[in-house]
Amino acid sequence: MNFKALTLGLAVASVATFTVAKPVDYTIDPTHTATVFNWNHFGFSTPSANFSDIQGTISVDNAKPANSSVNVTIPLASLNTNVKALDDHLKTPDFFDAAKYPNITFKSTKVQSLGNSKYKITGNLTVKDVTKPVVLDAVLNKQGEHPMTKAQSIGFNATTSFDRSAFGVGAYVPNVGDKITVNITTEASVAAAKEETKAAK
Repeated sequence: MNFKALTLGLAVASVATFTVAKPVDYTIDPTHTATVFNWNHFGFSTPSANFSDIQGTISVDNAKPANSSVNVTIPLASLNTNVKALDDHLKTPDFFDAAKYPNITFKSTKVQSLGNSKYKITGNLTVKDVTKPVVLDAVLNKQGEHPMTKAQSIGFNATTSFDRSAFGVGAYVPNVGDKITVNITTEASVAAAKEETKAAK
């Protein structure tokens, strides 16, 4: 094979490789991920609560951000207001009805890059079997090798807001505020490759 033919072959192979490139899947680290939400309480205060043990995947295509996606599951069992009586009440049918609907989910439908590490992530939020579109305003904090785990990692902050009554969680509105503001922070990493099985001697 002459040099010209070899060069052409390599060029074709490079284009083919680029074409079939897929988004990289990052698994959410629940120990460094939190969702904190707050609401207005009779106009006197702005209490907050958080969810933990959040599971999911962030798929990232750096070359084509529109190919990226987010898929998250939030267990209602992890709800924490720091007031046990309130935790218990929020899990009743008055609010989340956690026994019947144990999880909140979010699945993105569109990812837009706004430049300067900012993204608009549109998706379907499901609470109590009610699904409505919401928009996350997200900021990419960092992407690269994690200094401790050495895994390729990524981190985002995001915010959103919506009316809780739209999801069937409207008890005490309007005295207790309808608008919920949500702040999210997350780290996610590429799962470590499994060790190759050693060849039999």
